[in-house]
Amino acid sequence: MTDPDLPVRSPPFTPTREACVAGVVLAAGTSSRYGDANKLLADLDGGPVVARSVRTYLDAAVDPVVVVVGHEAERVRTALPEGVRVVHNPDYAAGQASSVRVGIAAVAGAGADAAVVGLGDMPFVRAETVTTLVRAFRAGAGDPLAAAVDGHRGNPVCFGAPWFDDLRDVDGDVGGREILSTAPDAALVETDDPGVRRDVDRPTDLPE
Repeated sequence: MTDPDLPVRSPPFTPTREACVAGVVLAAGTSSRYGDANKLLADLDGGPVVARSVRTYLDAAVDPVVVVVGHEAERVRTALPEGVRVVHNPDYAAGQASSVRVGIAAVAGAGADAAVVGLGDMPFVRAETVTTLVRAFRAGAGDPLAAAVDGHRGNPVCFGAPWFDDLRDVDGDVGGREILSTAPDAALVETDDPGVRRDVDRPTDLPE
């Protein structure tokens, strides 16, 4: 979808402030549209989808990287690369918002000034895209900031700490979408990365 009401910010960005920006990867869902298998554990170039998704954040300018698990938690945990903090969402069946709450609580407790929130089923996002969001936040380009390509909103999204309380109040399966659409300083960040609009919902979404 397009977001004509959100301004588009384009790199390069020159940071004007220090900020500790964490990464939060949501990997707790039930893969209901994928079939009987867990899409996060599906093979992509010799490794699990979720491992590649998380590696994006480990290779970007975010620290710490928190991964929220739920459905088949132990299997997903085993598939994750080293260097992440794993937190469990016992209410994962309630929808994405419950995982957002768990992830944001974890990074807020670690003193983060902002968090880039992404999805475990989006393995095609580039690490440079996450770093671009961080640089845009540190440059004061807006808050929250959503990754975009050709003016079309995608994921991940960077939320500053002032939004953490609101994120811990969201319900259902929408995550922080309402905050992004109503925040007065929200903006899109042009990334030139098609991966921000490409997720894995069905087996056909994976390359052969």
